[in-house]
Amino acid sequence: MVDVQDLARYPFLEEAQDYVRNESGTLNLILRSELGKSLLEHASRRVRDTLAQKNPAECGVYGRDAKEDIFTYVLARMLVSCINDRMLIERLSQFEARRAYSWFVREDRERMVRIAERVGIDLERPTLPVVAYVGLIGPLNDERWRLVNRRVENGHVSLLPEEMQELVEERIRAIIRERLPLTVPEEVCRILRPYTDEIAAALQQRALEEFGEVDESSFPPCIAALIKAVTAGTNLPHVGRFALTAFLHNIGLSTTQIVAVFQRAPDFDLSMTMYQVEHISGRAGTEYTAPSCATMRTHGLCVRRDEACEKVSHPLSYYKWKKKQNLYKVRKSSR
Repeated sequence: MVDVQDLARYPFLEEAQDYVRNESGTLNLILRSELGKSLLEHASRRVRDTLAQKNPAECGVYGRDAKEDIFTYVLARMLVSCINDRMLIERLSQFEARRAYSWFVREDRERMVRIAERVGIDLERPTLPVVAYVGLIGPLNDERWRLVNRRVENGHVSLLPEEMQELVEERIRAIIRERLPLTVPEEVCRILRPYTDEIAAALQQRALEEFGEVDESSFPPCIAALIKAVTAGTNLPHVGRFALTAFLHNIGLSTTQIVAVFQRAPDFDLSMTMYQVEHISGRAGTEYTAPSCATMRTHGLCVRRDEACEKVSHPLSYYKWKKKQNLYKVRKSSR
């Protein structure tokens, strides 16, 4: 992988970073030039495509050619770093990982092995050390990835060849996420302000479209039961605390608001609760999503199932569906 096309496909590699450093010149001058404005427009579109959850394989090149595409990747990372919103950073990391992976799966076997090797995965060996495996599968919700569902021998997890390839995408996502946010000088963030303002508005609109204002009446029965248990002074099991915290974070509650929910628990400890909530919310680098309905059932947390539960496979899907139903009823009654 030496040509500019390869670097555009895998811009997280060190060679791509070196290429940008050698080609960029003075950053301020570039950003203020006509070329810089054009690149920023493409970079802004790149970020907005992540918010719109577009299929990265269908988004094409950002810019006129591969060289410009590499620069828009760099500028996209700068834009989200100036905004410094965890959800936006997570979305960009996922988008760029899927984009790179869409190229990766089209490579011949020899190149696939080399690329995977560059991100720390040996496709020639159908196993991963347990520690490495657990570090990769944290954000993955599918039950098949849970360690209890895997074959483990001599400290190594056995994987199918296609599963090893899938974990390459997750490893790429982790690499991109670990490097964000960048430390961007304030002066540069001021230059980028027109673009970051536009992205921030799109981010707010996306959040409203997905969840809107918090509506407790739309909580799924499992989450409502967890909240009732906490407010009644019942200690929740660890998985229950995780599920409740992740759900409340995913729908937009702040760390302070989530901690307040747990204040009536008998074993409430402010510093420990704050640490746990911040960890699940992404302060340590990985922002977690609430467990699926299947996982909730596995841990005995799926309770008081209702008619709406039959229509969804995730508590967040229930919440969004129920909110739409409630909004429809309000509009109908106001006519």
